[in-house]
Amino acid sequence: MNTTPSRTTTPSTTTPPAGTTDPAEGSADAVTEEATAQDSLVKDPATDSPAKDPAPKDTTGTPSDDLAGQSDDDDDDDDALEPDPFDEARHGVGAGAAAVVSAALGVVALTGAWTGRVAAERETLIGQIQTSGGGSAAQQISEIYGDAWHTTALVNGVFAVLALLVGVFVLVRPAFGAPSERPQPTWVRAVALAGVALGVLGVLISAGMYFDLFVSLPTAGVPAGG
Repeated sequence: MNTTPSRTTTPSTTTPPAGTTDPAEGSADAVTEEATAQDSLVKDPATDSPAKDPAPKDTTGTPSDDLAGQSDDDDDDDDALEPDPFDEARHGVGAGAAAVVSAALGVVALTGAWTGRVAAERETLIGQIQTSGGGSAAQQISEIYGDAWHTTALVNGVFAVLALLVGVFVLVRPAFGAPSERPQPTWVRAVALAGVALGVLGVLISAGMYFDLFVSLPTAGVPAGG
């Protein structure tokens, strides 16, 4: 019977010599360094560098804004210089209408109007009534024919004076009141001048008719036995 106690063998812990490293520890350090290097490559260089404030931009007068403002001003100037067709159409309407009226009155003064004819027929009727009870031949000529002739000349003279006044008013209107930006249209002045000319001519003819300057009233002959 062996009374010698059994010896228990324990694994010895061996300390590596100085200057040497454990292979497991070296591999772990290598992995850590490689990961650190990869992280440094992935990082954005802009984040590593200190942040710099961008230079302030002058937004008050950029070239594009200046060009845009200049183009808007040019458009406004073009719109202001371009005449409005509606304003052009309205300009001179009243003066043109008055000029046409003046010319029309001048024509009526020369050719006669129905009012003059009616007035002449009325004077003729009055003369017949007055001489129906008897009267000399000279009296009948004066009452029946002369009064009707003079009435026609008077009515035509009134139309001629109206044509003259309206035409003169159209011609002198720009000289009075507020000055206009545009001159009076040429056609308005032409028609107004025509009305004035016809009015003057009508006044002269009517005056000659009324005062028997062109033709005199007929006279009754003296009877042979008288």
